[in-house]
Amino acid sequence: MFSTWLEPRVVGDLLLLWGGRLLAALAIFVIGRLILRGLTRWALSAMQGVGLDKTVSRFLSNLLYTVLLVFLGLTAFAALGVPTINFIAIVGAAGLAVGLALKDSLSNFASGVMLVFFRPFKVGDHIEAAGVAGTVESVGIFDVVLKTPDNRVVNVPNRLIYGGTITNYNAESTRRVDLTIAIGYDADIAQAKSVIAAVVAADSRIANIPAPEIAVQDLMPTSVTIAVRVWVDSKAYGAVRSDLLERIKRTLDKYGLSIPTAQRVVPPATLTASK
Repeated sequence: MFSTWLEPRVVGDLLLLWGGRLLAALAIFVIGRLILRGLTRWALSAMQGVGLDKTVSRFLSNLLYTVLLVFLGLTAFAALGVPTINFIAIVGAAGLAVGLALKDSLSNFASGVMLVFFRPFKVGDHIEAAGVAGTVESVGIFDVVLKTPDNRVVNVPNRLIYGGTITNYNAESTRRVDLTIAIGYDADIAQAKSVIAAVVAADSRIANIPAPEIAVQDLMPTSVTIAVRVWVDSKAYGAVRSDLLERIKRTLDKYGLSIPTAQRVVPPATLTASK
């Protein structure tokens, strides 16, 4: 039997048969991948062209590519002469073990679907989730890519984001800037409020509706605190907050309404010991 298999004619026929099948399978897989990439790029452009959200369109295009790649692999195996029905049966039998081994990946995939379906954020939003704050670059099948303010790229698993608290700073078009300004007890409260109101009115980025709020907030042991609440465009939140703090501080100093500094009281016993 073995001598028959080793005959040159039989070996040649086998090489010709399996070599042809192998080349056909490789050609199907390589050319198929190129076609799939072009197809998914076209699908992405088509979905964005009809106004579909960028987050959803990218997720669906990635999912489409993955599904079609699986079918392409099965086609390549069929070209090799491997019975795909048996292959699918083997894959199905091993599905439980693979599912247990890849439970985190499957959880990430399911969470990714929920993130796309419920859309708590979209590409371009600044969010805080899973202990990371940054701008959403993409929502993938298994993770969300965030870019931090200092230009670091962080890949966060979908299950950690969907299973935790998500803070979306760009969900609304406007945000309220809350400041607490302290003045001394000897300062004129009415004058301080008037000075702060003038600083607020001079900033064109602050909305008139809702109107700015400037009111006494609390009486602290060494100071009187004034609450300043203004509404601004969400994208300008950080810049407005920083500018207001600086301008209010300078203006209060100009009118002699300086913010009190904490003074340390040294007990008499400490003074005696130091001598």
